[in-house]
Amino acid sequence: MKTKFLTALAIVAAVQLCAAGTPGKDVVIVANDQMKFSVTHIEARPGQTVHVTLSNEGTMPKAVMGHNWVLLKAGVDANAYANAAMAAAADDYEPKARADQVLASIPLLGPKKEGEVTFDAPQVPGTYFFLCSFPAHCQAGMRGELVVK
Repeated sequence: MKTKFLTALAIVAAVQLCAAGTPGKDVVIVANDQMKFSVTHIEARPGQTVHVTLSNEGTMPKAVMGHNWVLLKAGVDANAYANAAMAAAADDYEPKARADQVLASIPLLGPKKEGEVTFDAPQVPGTYFFLCSFPAHCQAGMRGELVVK
């Protein structure tokens, strides 16, 4: 009888844990005039809520050294997206023709500005690339990966 009670108690606890959801993840990424992200690797569980804050601590004007954060869907080539973004100045370097390739983004930020986005990590485990799509920033190494496992 005691075993049945403990089993039932364990089941109730597991159901409550699932109902509470997966705890969220907060990520702070700093960008600056050296065209680098302070964080280039993020891990999350499938469906986990992720909150990303991007802080541009640079001093150069937005028109010459703006930074954004764009998370791409699985299988999207970051370099191809960045190349297309170069021609999208009117859209803050997020080409509308490729909007279907983006999972989440933080708009272009000028110096001493901060932006944020909250999203649920994809349900499918894998590697999802993120980048700054301002011209030449991704190519200079301003990119990273979200690994869902």
